[in-house]
Amino acid sequence: MDRLKQIESFVAVATKGSLTAAAQAEGVAPAVIGRRIDALEERLGVKLLLRTTRRITLTHEGSAFLEDAQRLLADLANAEASVSAGGVKASGHLRITAPAGFGRRHVAPLVPRFLAQHPEVSLSLNLSDRVVDIVNEGFDCAVRVGDLPDSSLVSVRLADNRRRCVGAPAYLRRAGAPKHPSELQRHECLTLSSEASQTRGWAFQVDGQIQHLRPSGRLDCSDGQVLHQWCLAGLGLAWRSTWEVEAELARGTLVSVLDEFAAPPNGIYAVFPQRRHLPLRVRLWIDFLKHSWGDPQYWQSAAG
Repeated sequence: MDRLKQIESFVAVATKGSLTAAAQAEGVAPAVIGRRIDALEERLGVKLLLRTTRRITLTHEGSAFLEDAQRLLADLANAEASVSAGGVKASGHLRITAPAGFGRRHVAPLVPRFLAQHPEVSLSLNLSDRVVDIVNEGFDCAVRVGDLPDSSLVSVRLADNRRRCVGAPAYLRRAGAPKHPSELQRHECLTLSSEASQTRGWAFQVDGQIQHLRPSGRLDCSDGQVLHQWCLAGLGLAWRSTWEVEAELARGTLVSVLDEFAAPPNGIYAVFPQRRHLPLRVRLWIDFLKHSWGDPQYWQSAAG
């Protein structure tokens, strides 16, 4: 008996709630659906459905298998769609999360173009500076900037991310420019609060070794944009990504310091749950971001 038919019948029964409804949808007798379910359970060696004359309920194993089976059928449909009608066709809803500041400037503006290319896809974008639990909160993909913590998630590097220590000219006239990272301890440093990112501190390369420092000051905030404004106002030094400060550096409203100790770039990543087969819409979204951000012209125009 065809394994795919068995799985399709199981999903139909589980979602429609009865053998009869599943059989009617396929145009076969309920007994045919029943035999497929029996064969599937025998092959797997577990009971997937508890069947009585009045109702059908999923076992614990059945609930777990249903999720995988639905994903398998969706992936198969996407794979067929990707080679049919002469082009890629993705569909369904895409749930994305990204850091607030980066998401506003470099994710949200790309969404309309992605949806225009894939009109059967809908998308929800969550912007937050906390590290979102994408598995338990039901997100398909997260954009993450900087060092990634060890986890069971899969990551794809999309672009480089460079950090620079910056300050306003007024602050540097008042406090002086640090000549070595060790001098940051006597400066007012504007830091992200503990629930935000940058958990490892500010990174510098000293004597060929990467050092992570945790400078401090009288001000910290969970919102990077607020830190940016404080820095422009001359309230202290900040450790910011190039994409955040390139325009101000070009205008001279911010000045980069400690450049000779700059650490190698870290990355901008797409992060997603461990899956054998990603839905087509997720793969296309990741490829779209990688292509967009992989173009040097993109970052030059974005900084203007």
